[in-house]
Amino acid sequence: MPLDAVVLSALRDELTGPLTGARIDRISMPERDLLILSVHSRQEGNRRLLLSLRPGSARVHFTNEVFENPAQPPMFCMLLRKHIAGARIAAVEQPPYERVLLLRMEGQDELGVTARPTLAVELMGKGLNLVLVGEDGRILDCLRRVDYESGARRALLPGLFYSLPPGQPKPGFFSLTPDQRRELLRQAGEDGDPVRWLLDTFGGLSPLLCRELALEGWAGLEAAMEALAARVEARELVPVMLLEQGAPKDFSFMPLRQYGEAATQEIRPSFSQLLDEFYARRDRAESLRRRGAELARTAHTARERLLRKLAAREQELRATEDRELYRLRGELITANIYRLHRGMESFQAQDYYQDGCPEVTIPLDGRKTPQQNAALNFRRYAKAKTAASVLTGLIADCREEIAYLDSVLDELSRGEGDRDLGEIRRELVQGGYLREKPGGKRPRQAAPRRPLRFLSSAGREILVGRGNVQNDELTFRVARRTDLWLHVQKVPGSHVIVSQAEGPADRETVLEAASLAVTYSQARDGGKAAVDYTQVRNVKKPAGARPGRVIYTDYATVIAQGDETLARRLSRE
Repeated sequence: MPLDAVVLSALRDELTGPLTGARIDRISMPERDLLILSVHSRQEGNRRLLLSLRPGSARVHFTNEVFENPAQPPMFCMLLRKHIAGARIAAVEQPPYERVLLLRMEGQDELGVTARPTLAVELMGKGLNLVLVGEDGRILDCLRRVDYESGARRALLPGLFYSLPPGQPKPGFFSLTPDQRRELLRQAGEDGDPVRWLLDTFGGLSPLLCRELALEGWAGLEAAMEALAARVEARELVPVMLLEQGAPKDFSFMPLRQYGEAATQEIRPSFSQLLDEFYARRDRAESLRRRGAELARTAHTARERLLRKLAAREQELRATEDRELYRLRGELITANIYRLHRGMESFQAQDYYQDGCPEVTIPLDGRKTPQQNAALNFRRYAKAKTAASVLTGLIADCREEIAYLDSVLDELSRGEGDRDLGEIRRELVQGGYLREKPGGKRPRQAAPRRPLRFLSSAGREILVGRGNVQNDELTFRVARRTDLWLHVQKVPGSHVIVSQAEGPADRETVLEAASLAVTYSQARDGGKAAVDYTQVRNVKKPAGARPGRVIYTDYATVIAQGDETLARRLSRE
């Protein structure tokens, strides 16, 4: 569900204590629509407040997620640093049941004069925005500027006086008295869909809440409405996570009945933790998808081109399968040349290559001599034989390249930040799939990220490569020859290394490493998969092979399944 006014009011209650009086130590914008305020207070210590203005996941809450910042901060981030860095948060306010949060600040400007700016966080549908307002009520700047040509939307431009977003024309559900709600219900006449009536009649109710209220139809609607109003008025708001097959599906401020047994419900310690857990994985994947769209498009385009080329070459190879027929015709023409002459269109001959020497019909070109017909068939045979040999190699190369691009796409799906994308871009440039942009100054390359580090239940170190280039580095430069190497069978994924410096790894460690290999591979969502493992000494890299491509011998196989919970438990990142 989107962040509705009730959940936002619960968040306001939750944030008010820790934020009131807290100093803003650091401001960063990992994304153009994502702001992180690092705050410090004596009671709470250091906390990070996340403000997301991303459509579909707009929210405000404390976060434990770690974000990678761009090399050059956006201009709006620089403006915020100028005006509110070092300021203290004096108050956290919310207009009654509106999806707007006002962070009142108190600090000093560059001249040492006391300043009281306000950061307005607007979380309404298409009006998502972050507005910095000066003490005089004028807008200093905003994340998304809105001019006068935007129709019904109010203008938001530097220098204009700031005003709150206009309220909805329909009455707010929680601002009405019980008698007023009952009167509106009486006027409805119990016609039509109660969910649609709730959405059209009241403001402040999300579709999820309307479905919950209308579970028993019109008959139970009044009781459900008053129970909801009483719960909110008493502030009996509980952070509830709804899980479907272990994955976050929805959230609410109260237990829900509408999903029945299709989803399980779990209570989280706070609304911040609830939202952090619900959005973390989805936001990370969406952010990476947008930033890696060009790279993914390049890899997909190259892969589709290779698939077409592979289909054409396989068709050509199938056309060479009858090459032995040309050789047979040439030999039969040569064997019967004494009775052939120019102008013949065909002749009957005994096929002495088959049991019983059956008679076969051999076609001829009447314009050529018997000798020329024999030479023509031998040339066709030699050409088809050469083509079959060349095409077999080209098809193998084509399949190898497709497998490599599959690994790049898998690497993109598992990337975690700009450094990962930078490494993939360099890899595609070196492979000839991308060209460096001509002219201009090359961006400074960030230091490559270290492999993912885990510690097995038995205390063994397990390293997991983040991508193709790092897989090679991990296997052939970091790992010892006696360490254990694991990889999912016939599926793109990470190389996994288990340290055997203290002797052979135990069975439980091998199974945990195998599960990590599946988790960090293309097979992570496909259930159980076969994982091969062997000592690093048995892993070789063929000459000229693409990054991450290896061959290995003397291996054993275990069956494992991806487990993100296990990965988080064993992680030492």
